[in-house]
This record gives sequence, structure tokens and C-alpha cells, in this order.
Amino acid sequence: MGLLEDGLKGNLVTGLAVGIGAAVLAPVVIPLFANIAKPLAKAAIKGGMQMYERGKEVFAEVAEITEDIVAEAKAELSESTAAAAAATAQAKVESAAP
Repeated sequence: MGLLEDGLKGNLVTGLAVGIGAAVLAPVVIPLFANIAKPLAKAAIKGGMQMYERGKEVFAEVAEITEDIVAEAKAELSESTAAAAAATAQAKVESAAP
């Protein structure tokens, strides 16, 4: 039981020391941290905004290229379908002729 009580007293004293130290140092440390953190946060936000804008541009380019490829594929498909239909019609005409 004595070991348990000594352990709790040690934790209580350590906790109080940390709390008092934080209360004393907070008015000094917080403004210093704010002066350093604010420009870093602003730079990170600006960088994120620039990356977002660049991402939108890249996505638009990829979408345009994809649309072009799809249009070309549709055109080639319709050409090959038309050629196949013409070949079938020609074969029917030739087979019907005596």
C-alpha cells in the first residue's frame, strides 16, 4: 500500500510542476509560437491553393485529351461499320448476279 501511495504522490507533484511551469511559460511561448506558426500556416495554405488550381488545369487538359480520343474512336468505329456494310452490300450484289 505504501508503494501505491508514494507513486501517486510522485505523479501529483510532477503534474503540479508541469502545470505551474506551463502556466508561467505560456505567456512567453505562445506569442513566439504564433509568430513562427502563422507565416508557416499561411505559406502552407497558399501552396495548397496553388496546387488545387494547377490540379484543376491538369484535370481540364486530361478531360480534353480524353474527349478527343473518344471522338476519334467513334469516328473510326463508324467508318469501319460503314465499310463493313458496304462490303456486305457488294457481296450480296455479286452473289445475286448470274
